[in-house]
Amino acid sequence: MSSSDYWKYSMRLRITPSTASLFFILFLFISPCEMHGPQITDSTATDTVIFLQTKSTWGAVLRSAIVPTWGQFYNESYWKIPVFLGIGGWFVYNYMWNDDRYQENRIAYLSSLSYVDKAQRDFYRDQRDQFAIYLGLTYFAMLVDAYVDAELFDFSVEEDDITGGRKYSMHFRYSF
Repeated sequence: MSSSDYWKYSMRLRITPSTASLFFILFLFISPCEMHGPQITDSTATDTVIFLQTKSTWGAVLRSAIVPTWGQFYNESYWKIPVFLGIGGWFVYNYMWNDDRYQENRIAYLSSLSYVDKAQRDFYRDQRDQFAIYLGLTYFAMLVDAYVDAELFDFSVEEDDITGGRKYSMHFRYSF
């Protein structure tokens, strides 16, 4: 396979100026916006209890949808960033490798119509499609993780100094 054929088959994702400007515009509109969680107020009491989430759940999901692992960065779950990028990178690598083998065997099958070439072509196509599904599931898991992390950001588990056990707490803001 020549180098021009390699670039022809392996470089399918092309970033045009229009897609780059679209990502830039989405970045400008989403990064400064802060959508707060539900506000709970009690109008019958003299004091008002308001719970505001520190992190926006759908803001984290949108961030992760636009730039993978941006939601994990937003939620300050820094250790998850290399995990998701590593798993996603592995699936992209295997997808591209199997796609290259599929293209080679497809051309070989079209030129010879051999049963062995057809079997290899089908094998690499199935492997390629399987890694595409794995990549999609990883992307979906990353979005769910960003949502759950943002939702549970205010929930803390600390040790109780007296008993040595765990102490569960939520943070609320009170205003009078």
